Amino acid sequence: MQNNRTFFTDSSNYPYENIKMNRVIHTTLLALVCSIVTFSAVSSDANEASNDIENITVEGFTTANKEPVGTFVSLVSNLEYDPRVDLQSRNMAEAQADVTIRGGIFENTGFRVGSATLLDPQTGHYFSEIPIAPEMLSQAYILTGADNALYGVNSSVGTVSFDWKPIKTAGSVSIGAGNNHFNLHRIHSGISMPLDDAKDWSIGFEGEYSFSESDGTIDNGDHDFKRTSARVQLVGPSSQTDLFFGSQDKFFGWPNMYTPFNVNETEDLRTQLLMLNHKQNYATDSTFEISAYTRRHNDEYVFSRENPQIFQAFHETEVKSVAFSGRHGQTESFALNYSAQFIEDSIESTTLENNFTSRRYYKASVLPEYQMSLKNDEQLTFRLGAAFDDTNRDDSDVSLIGDITWNTFSSDDTSQTLYLSYAEASQVAGYTAIGGSNTSGLFRSNDSLEREKTKNLELGSAFDGLNWSFDSAIFYRKDNDLTDWTYNLNSTSARSANSVDIETLGLELLATKRLANAEIITSYTFLDKSEDYGAVDIDASFYALNYPGHRLTLGVIWNPTDIIEIRVDNEWRKQQKNILRNSDNDALFTHLTLKVSPASFQGLDIIFAADNLWDESFEEIPGTPGRGEQFTITVTYNW
Repeated sequence: MQNNRTFFTDSSNYPYENIKMNRVIHTTLLALVCSIVTFSAVSSDANEASNDIENITVEGFTTANKEPVGTFVSLVSNLEYDPRVDLQSRNMAEAQADVTIRGGIFENTGFRVGSATLLDPQTGHYFSEIPIAPEMLSQAYILTGADNALYGVNSSVGTVSFDWKPIKTAGSVSIGAGNNHFNLHRIHSGISMPLDDAKDWSIGFEGEYSFSESDGTIDNGDHDFKRTSARVQLVGPSSQTDLFFGSQDKFFGWPNMYTPFNVNETEDLRTQLLMLNHKQNYATDSTFEISAYTRRHNDEYVFSRENPQIFQAFHETEVKSVAFSGRHGQTESFALNYSAQFIEDSIESTTLENNFTSRRYYKASVLPEYQMSLKNDEQLTFRLGAAFDDTNRDDSDVSLIGDITWNTFSSDDTSQTLYLSYAEASQVAGYTAIGGSNTSGLFRSNDSLEREKTKNLELGSAFDGLNWSFDSAIFYRKDNDLTDWTYNLNSTSARSANSVDIETLGLELLATKRLANAEIITSYTFLDKSEDYGAVDIDASFYALNYPGHRLTLGVIWNPTDIIEIRVDNEWRKQQKNILRNSDNDALFTHLTLKVSPASFQGLDIIFAADNLWDESFEEIPGTPGRGEQFTITVTYNW
């Protein structure tokens, strides 16, 4: 890679180059819009002449509950009970969610919508600030190993991925109340209609408005959330195009939110997202997807709400991106999987340095696939490829991706899968970790941080019966130069960014059982880490060493009658010891809902819900108080 760092020290060249890049992005967006209808029509004609096979997708959920308690639903709602994810929250998950996968940290996890990873360049704390109504998207798919290396961007451990769903003519309106002066109101509606002048084409409109507020489950844990989102969708015989805009405004407080100094901190976050997505099926077993977005995020952080003049920080980040991914089926036995994304970001900040305020990211990956039939009911699949990562400020990296999968399909619709995979991935640190002062401030950066590199070896299996399933995976991951935030008892700084080499051994077990009027979901995960911070004096780790060595989840969905539904999620964990944690290291959380749907009033649901039923005080972030108990009643009318 050529060294481009000197380019940004020349203030006379950078504005011109930035304007050029904006023009390239805008031109790409315009070309995308103009080409969608033409390509869709051509592909539609080609597909009518071929024998299409309908793809049926059955979604299996890994949690019993879908809705949160204490606010409106978001993309991270109930992920804390997902066995594949460890969600470490401040206030509550929908306020500030650090989503970690397989013992990584929040900045190792990406959020992908369509083909595009949604990046926040300041910090991974804001990766999940995505103002999209969950009704518009599929369930969350957790990508790890080879799939994360193929599709993820600047997310070395895992990616939470979503697809755009077709719009349906349906809607709902909700009002809710609860303890801690909680109140909620929300409306969502969608309509889809055929186009009279175009055969097999339809157009859809969908929108929602959500609001919630409360005094919080502990003192100074109040919140005030608003979200508005809308999209227009054009659906053809072999394509789907979505144009989306969303905006959200979130204010929330929490004691010791980021620092252990016994102060009441607040954040005010504002996020806007404009996104265009087009997905196209063509030929046989072939598809591609193009995504483009622009995202603006504002953050106002106040260290002490009683004395805001002590320390305040203001950040505004802007991200523009174009992404492309797909699968091309060359023959019955050979296919090419591919993905590429370009991202350009910038930041304006009152606390970060001025000479490192923009970056460009490039990612391209290819994963050829070869399938061979061993018998009529057995299939062996080989995938071997590579990914290329680069930025205009960091060294580039080439990562190897490969896996072998053996599938067996039985005549009774049961199946068995065994796989072995090896995947490498890399990423660079965010601006908070690398762009601020090394010697002063509450959050001390480290300008010597290098590109992080992850190597993951994994052996797994999946067994699907008629009314049960069992998935398992054992993995070994080696992270080199992982960026962690650490604490030194002799320092006045709350957090310092440091690199660490970590080896992680993990085991995941997930089982589901479907009964006549109930479903049971249970899981167990095990993690063990060995770390090396080099010569740095570290007393505590806020993130990399904040993980559960043992974790159990149990979810139950029970319909005792036609009008009553009970959903319960439980999570027990045994967390690694940390000198900053004031609570116990083990915890039990329960999320319970009771839904009554009166037969005499079709479409009406009355929902009683409780979160943290046992009033557990466990500190998910060491030194940061855990959430309290929350009880709500919500009335929803669906049409």
